[in-house]
Amino acid sequence: MANRVTMNICGESYTLIAEESPSYMERVGNLVNEQLTRVMEGTKASRTDAAILAAINIADELLKSQESAENLRRQLKTYLDEAAQAKNEVSELKRQLFKAQNRK
Repeated sequence: MANRVTMNICGESYTLIAEESPSYMERVGNLVNEQLTRVMEGTKASRTDAAILAAINIADELLKSQESAENLRRQLKTYLDEAAQAKNEVSELKRQLFKAQNRK
């Protein structure tokens, strides 16, 4: 079900329709507003230029987060592979121990 959310971004009201919850959309709007406000406070850029700079900042954060998440996935996969290998080695050692004990 689509939700209609009205938010204030840089002094302008925007009504968005989205499948996400209103609270999530408010968080998105707040993030955009914060980025835009930060850019406009730090420069004398027009609202359009500030919006582009804010979009670049958000895209930068997104790409860095995606890269970090991918690195964590690779690291987790390595740990899981190492754990599986260790488990196999333990099983093999148990098998060898059992075999050695039964020879006596």
